[in-house]
Amino acid sequence: MKHFEARLHGDNSFLSRYQDYLGEFVYGGIDGSVTTFAVVAGAVGASLDSSVILILGFANLLADGFSMSVGAYLSSKSEQANYEKHEKIEQWEVKHLPEAEREEIREIYRLKGFKGALLEKVVDVICSDKDRWVEEMMKDELGMMKQTRSPFKIGLVTYIAFLLVGFIPLALYLWDFLFGFRGDLFLATCLMTGLGFAAVGWLKTYVTETSHWKGILETLVLGAIAAGVAYLVGDVLEKVIVRG
Repeated sequence: MKHFEARLHGDNSFLSRYQDYLGEFVYGGIDGSVTTFAVVAGAVGASLDSSVILILGFANLLADGFSMSVGAYLSSKSEQANYEKHEKIEQWEVKHLPEAEREEIREIYRLKGFKGALLEKVVDVICSDKDRWVEEMMKDELGMMKQTRSPFKIGLVTYIAFLLVGFIPLALYLWDFLFGFRGDLFLATCLMTGLGFAAVGWLKTYVTETSHWKGILETLVLGAIAAGVAYLVGDVLEKVIVRG
């Protein structure tokens, strides 16, 4: 574990290469594991056969994962388009209303504490480059930052994470279907999924920059609550609808 953490913080580490999309991987993984485990728990609560659990689980895994990845892609594309629209407006204003835009830069940096000759120098430096000028207006006036990440990669990473981590609650049921399994299948699945929750929760701390234990416990509690609710709903509905 310590060796892996050292690699995460290294200059040429896994994290330094993929940290731009780590957030999407973490949240895609959390959603995949929680929703799929909830489906499994609900099906077990309803006393459904393992084959039915597999059908419901994989249907959720593939369809819900795709839906989530499309949502992430479209959200990123929308943010990108919104930025570009406002960027064009600022470019037009810098070109056709330079004095007004220059005064806005001056006011922005005056509020940051710059004054006198230093303020004028900062304004001159910023306004000497139109691209930098527009970027400052976008950031400080509109509070918008340019999206440098690929919307396609955001959607793809989200889907991959959803599939990989979301498969964990189904793994033993698939093994049981193919080869057979001795022991309490649902209990073993709970333990295995719990380890998956813990791993994703640990990774989440590198996104939220919080305590490892906090990230792990939050994810475990979230998964346990979702599974518990699903199990109870499945159990109640099975008694009401099936048993009448």
